[in-house]
Amino acid sequence: MLIYKIFRRPEWDAFRAAGETFGAPIDLADGFIHFSTAAQVAETAARHFAEESDLVLVALRPDALGAALKWEPSRGGALFPHLYRKLTLADVVWDKSLPLGATGHIFPEGVW
Repeated sequence: MLIYKIFRRPEWDAFRAAGETFGAPIDLADGFIHFSTAAQVAETAARHFAEESDLVLVALRPDALGAALKWEPSRGGALFPHLYRKLTLADVVWDKSLPLGATGHIFPEGVW
């Protein structure tokens, strides 16, 4: 199982340059890094990045994130993964562009 984080390109570039991040502005405001499961990530993209085209989808293994990863209720009471520590490049399994098509974001094969 993988979990996913969507970054805007400048956020991803800053993360890659620094080797670690506490996340996007929403993550900093909330005090944890937001992730989505495969079943949740398309709705996350549609709700929070609807008009944004230069995005990066990052995949991570939840078991590798340790005890700092908590599953907490969020949208509709569903459990979402939240990380209560810095995210490092070593945590990233893969990253792929997440372009915006005519009917929404175009996810890479294998996400679902």
